[in-house]
Amino acid sequence: MMKQIAVYAASLLIVSTPVFLLPGCTKSTDSDDELVGNWSISKDFENDARSEAVLFTIGDKAYLGTGVSATKRYNDLWEFDFDKGYWTRMKEMPGAARNSAVAFSVGTKGYVGTGTDGYDEFNDMYSFDPASNTWDPLTAFPGSARYNAVAFTIGDKGYICSGYDGSDLQDLWSFTPGTGQWEQLKSMNRRRSASTAFVIDNKAYIVSGNNNGAALNDLLVYDPATKDWTEKRKLTDVSDETYDDDYSSIVRYNAVSFVMNNKAYLATGQSGSFNSTVWEYDPASDVWAQKTAFEGKSREGAVAMTLKNKGFVLTGRNGSEYYYNMFEFHPNDEQNDDDNQ
Repeated sequence: MMKQIAVYAASLLIVSTPVFLLPGCTKSTDSDDELVGNWSISKDFENDARSEAVLFTIGDKAYLGTGVSATKRYNDLWEFDFDKGYWTRMKEMPGAARNSAVAFSVGTKGYVGTGTDGYDEFNDMYSFDPASNTWDPLTAFPGSARYNAVAFTIGDKGYICSGYDGSDLQDLWSFTPGTGQWEQLKSMNRRRSASTAFVIDNKAYIVSGNNNGAALNDLLVYDPATKDWTEKRKLTDVSDETYDDDYSSIVRYNAVSFVMNNKAYLATGQSGSFNSTVWEYDPASDVWAQKTAFEGKSREGAVAMTLKNKGFVLTGRNGSEYYYNMFEFHPNDEQNDDDNQ
């Protein structure tokens, strides 16, 4: 029986937040001000609609590949040139067509691996050099073959953690391209798959995820300087303070995130049903602020990117409907329906 397809949303890496009452104040029952933020239609992905693809960025270019549609899986790769505004097909990735893989970039190269073809999980890894448009096989990922892991880059290392290999996972590994070596690091506190990751100030943030079919309500931070994890405030309204009064829809899995101006944005995904709410995270205050909801059709299995400090969400699916459209988020603008026609 074919495995249930689940999503990885490769992650990559917000802006004025509402005024928050200081911790220690009593709970407030006042309603929120009108939400701020606007989504506008951007350049469509110029190939098949799909979900559970991977995406990495190098400079001002993004690279999208792999994934699954209603009829097939992919091992293709497409380059998006931000300045020229179009997509170019690159050389196909070696190995099996797959979805729910991971990708990261270090320096001038991108790295793609793991994933599933619906029957088997993979632990193979490949590097892509856009200058020569070539792929090279790498030493296999030494953790278990898996899908729905997350990946991120800090400095000169790429990292892969968590995922699903028949059970949810919690391990963490780093890869150094200069030596081709993998290193196992301290595991996170709980098992999870289909989490969302972003990096701010050389620290990686892992948001929520699926644990035995339920969305976790935690936010974990990995600091490579100390090689340790720290748990931040919970993502639900569990305190007696005011900052989390409206934390009703942050937890999710199969979501995406992107970073602008040292703030992170969490969008799409699901937590029992598809989630269109958008939240902005400020690491300086460890507080989330709700923004205007995603204005495309609700979806999971999307990918996201930041190019020239602009955030984008594209592809994904809702049930049997797959998408190729792309939306840009403007976190400080008023919502405007006219730019989504």
